Amino acid sequence: MKKIILAAIAVMAFGFTNAQQTRFGVKGGLNLSTVVGGDVENAKSLVGFHVGGFAEIKVFEKFYIQPELLYSAQGTKVDGPFGDADIKLNYLNIPVLAKYYIVDKFSVEAGPQLGVLLSAKADGEDVKDGTRSVDFGFNIGAGYNFTDNLSIGLRYTIGLSPLSDKDIDNSDDYYNSAKNSNLALFLAYKF
Repeated sequence: MKKIILAAIAVMAFGFTNAQQTRFGVKGGLNLSTVVGGDVENAKSLVGFHVGGFAEIKVFEKFYIQPELLYSAQGTKVDGPFGDADIKLNYLNIPVLAKYYIVDKFSVEAGPQLGVLLSAKADGEDVKDGTRSVDFGFNIGAGYNFTDNLSIGLRYTIGLSPLSDKDIDNSDDYYNSAKNSNLALFLAYKF
């Protein structure tokens, strides 16, 4: 975790030293999230939102690095014996994306994400103690620039680390455990 945070700081520091090639912006949008894998059955999507800021750092023509800092409301609905239960997970997500403009207005992006759990509730009751405090994920997405400042995008994030804080004895348990899955539609404005 320290290495990812240090890498994010290094990328941002590079952006500040190369400020004429960096643009900053704000973004927000809808999340459609659920939990996949593990022994979670009958999981349904939960609608949430995300909001935050980003820096678009030009590395060379058409290629950018884009670190972001986002508040993200995620989770899932689970069918249980006593009805549906909403599991709401709120994260401070820090994605660092490699962004490539295929043409002037259309870009594709991919990169890792670190999520810090802010709160976890199941039907209003705190379950943060049973949930991992850090979530690693990987993003892939695309964006379209309407103008130099206004853009829209779609991004999918798959969780790479288990949600549960229980002990994992072997690699099979790790890979077969429940993980976050999030589809995000966003609107962004660059200054």
